[in-house]
Amino acid sequence: MEENKKDTIIYPWGHERPFNSYALYFRRMLGERVQKLSIDAGFTCPNRDGNKGSGGCTFCNNSAFSPSYCQPSKSVAQQLEEGIEFHKNRYRRATKYLAYFQSFSNTYADLDHLKKIYQQAMDHPEVVGIVIGTRPDCIDERKLEYFGRLAEERYVIIEYGVESCYDRTLKRINRGHDFETSVKAIELTKDYGVKTGAHIIFGLPGESHEDMIQTSQIMSQLPLDNIKFHQLQVMHGTLMAEDYEQNPEDFKFFELDEYIQFISNYLETLNPNFVVERFASEAPPRYVLGSADWGLRNDQVVIEVEKELRRRGSYQGKRYL
Repeated sequence: MEENKKDTIIYPWGHERPFNSYALYFRRMLGERVQKLSIDAGFTCPNRDGNKGSGGCTFCNNSAFSPSYCQPSKSVAQQLEEGIEFHKNRYRRATKYLAYFQSFSNTYADLDHLKKIYQQAMDHPEVVGIVIGTRPDCIDERKLEYFGRLAEERYVIIEYGVESCYDRTLKRINRGHDFETSVKAIELTKDYGVKTGAHIIFGLPGESHEDMIQTSQIMSQLPLDNIKFHQLQVMHGTLMAEDYEQNPEDFKFFELDEYIQFISNYLETLNPNFVVERFASEAPPRYVLGSADWGLRNDQVVIEVEKELRRRGSYQGKRYL
């Protein structure tokens, strides 16, 4: 770390925030604000269509996180145009966009179909890159070779739903794969020169505080570029809602102050090279069955985490290794 003339600490990631900020990462790389546009390209999931299982992951309710313009009946190009119009009213400083293929498993199709889908996004003049959300068991070397070629032209990242490092948890939430599958997918993706991200959920049933904190060290050893965190929210109409109603004692929802302390502890041992994309999830209240009521938006949660780190004189990776 360095100190400038005003005694402001500049961290190894090149700015004064005590964590490796996603927004500032893009501002350094591209010189301006970048906004993500969610896309629903009509993919499904091997855990829904019977290939791996049925019913999907127990926590899954894509509707809770999808903007109104995201409809698979619309082309990718149309969703991009509507998304840009939507965000221009909300984020006036954004002039460049990432096409975020969010719903379900966005590599779960043959390669020819994937090429048609992703080329629509790459052809848009205001799109500087693509973000591909998928499962770690829906990738292979032919697909990664293709994404590697795209990554030579634009920003490309594949974000894997890891969710937990513990196989017992993955079995309970009906993921249909083990943690080793995630490890192999992340390592293989990196081998092909494609950026990698991971999603982790805190508060899954049966996991202790120590289990969750330990994942910081486990994930830190993987060749990740980005990482995204969610606190558990149980959504209406999901299989997890049934589990929650039958076994409420197995579920613990973080109160806000508790979560701020937890995530600050977590960051202290997290690999400082990881760009932190999100600290918490946010869903419309009508979808949520079980969760603590924080009364804050995601950006406000980030501010509270930053305050806590500064109060401690701490930062991401302070106790890494």
